[in-house]
Amino acid sequence: MSSCIISSPQNFLLAFPKLGTEASDSRLKLLEELQKVLPPTVMVPERRLENIVEQALTVQREACYLHNSNDGLSLYVDHHCGRDQIPSRTLQVLRAHRDEVWFLQFSNNGKYLASSSNDKSAIVWKVDEDGELLLKHILTGHEKPVMMVAWSPDDRQLLTCGMEEAIRRWDIESGECIHVYEKPGLGLVSCGWFPDGKQIFCGLSDQSLSLWDLDGKEADCWKGQRSTKTSDFAVTKDGKVIIIMNRDSTILLFNRDTKQERLIEEDNTITSFSLSDDGDFLLVNLISEKIHLWNIKNDPSRVKQYTGHKRSRFVIRSCFGGSDQAFIASGSEDSKVYIWLRATEDVIETLSGHSGAVNCVSWNPTNPHMLASASDDHTIRIWGVKKASTKRKDIGSSSSSNGTHMNGSANGNGFVHQCNGSRSK
Repeated sequence: MSSCIISSPQNFLLAFPKLGTEASDSRLKLLEELQKVLPPTVMVPERRLENIVEQALTVQREACYLHNSNDGLSLYVDHHCGRDQIPSRTLQVLRAHRDEVWFLQFSNNGKYLASSSNDKSAIVWKVDEDGELLLKHILTGHEKPVMMVAWSPDDRQLLTCGMEEAIRRWDIESGECIHVYEKPGLGLVSCGWFPDGKQIFCGLSDQSLSLWDLDGKEADCWKGQRSTKTSDFAVTKDGKVIIIMNRDSTILLFNRDTKQERLIEEDNTITSFSLSDDGDFLLVNLISEKIHLWNIKNDPSRVKQYTGHKRSRFVIRSCFGGSDQAFIASGSEDSKVYIWLRATEDVIETLSGHSGAVNCVSWNPTNPHMLASASDDHTIRIWGVKKASTKRKDIGSSSSSNGTHMNGSANGNGFVHQCNGSRSK
């Protein structure tokens, strides 16, 4: 048997021609079985060197207190990320909105940013190859302020939700309105996509939640005690768990398959929440100027608390971000953006620049060095890691937000698309 194991395939076939190639391949299977029973001191486990290298890189990454880099690690030098890897410099100020900016969100591929405002419009910005944001479309037609936006899973379409009004679905390439969703006698207060991109969720003013096909046909509806003060809801990527407000201080996690209901119960009123990319954690903003991190993989449990930001009157939103979502960012009513290290709860950066309350923040999911913030001062700030000597760029102004431009030129006058809700394509 030993000679069969150590002989080359060619010699093996010459010695035992009747056994064929299958018998030759069986030697590898035999070695695999032997590895399972022989101690490592006798037989080195398969891919052991590769595992050792991976472990060494993991140790370096975990030892890096502020790790926020997409660059690959090397065994030739020790890895260390400094504070210069945290997006803390204003690279751009976007001024195309004419009133308070309430919400913004990067697309899933990180190539676009969408924002919504009290000026009844939403704006789509394109991130160019150099990391500069250019105005692509101004989406108008809502009769009331636009509360929020939601990107489709493939980033080809965008939902915009008016304040207790209608939801509109837009084509990102052309900027045209594809469909208008309304329910007679009721206002829509929130919107979101089902993970397959074939259906959308809508929160309604009667405290119910509806699931609609893209053509506007209602597929399902959940009615019950929900808070109208907070319109946030989320769906896990597998589409199984719906996360919605149940009461002012309670969040419901509803499993569509098993009908199981789990609750997150807080001591104070919840103002907003956001779901991590892996669907295992929920970031909950409270009226008490605290942000709680909950592990919702099994029975919900609170694992972290973040404090320092200011909130007294408005809805302030926070987000996960950075490399492996290792950071937490939040707006604040003191006109600043706060960044915490997720694992330690430490405030590592406080970003100044806005002159009004910062309502919402969004971290680019594909670029850990890009963060956006929306403020009551009518502007959006893009934060990055370039040196302080980098010249800041202001895009658009309140006095030049009407008209048209070509190819996203930096005068802030985007293509303006009207949609009055009287038709759908």
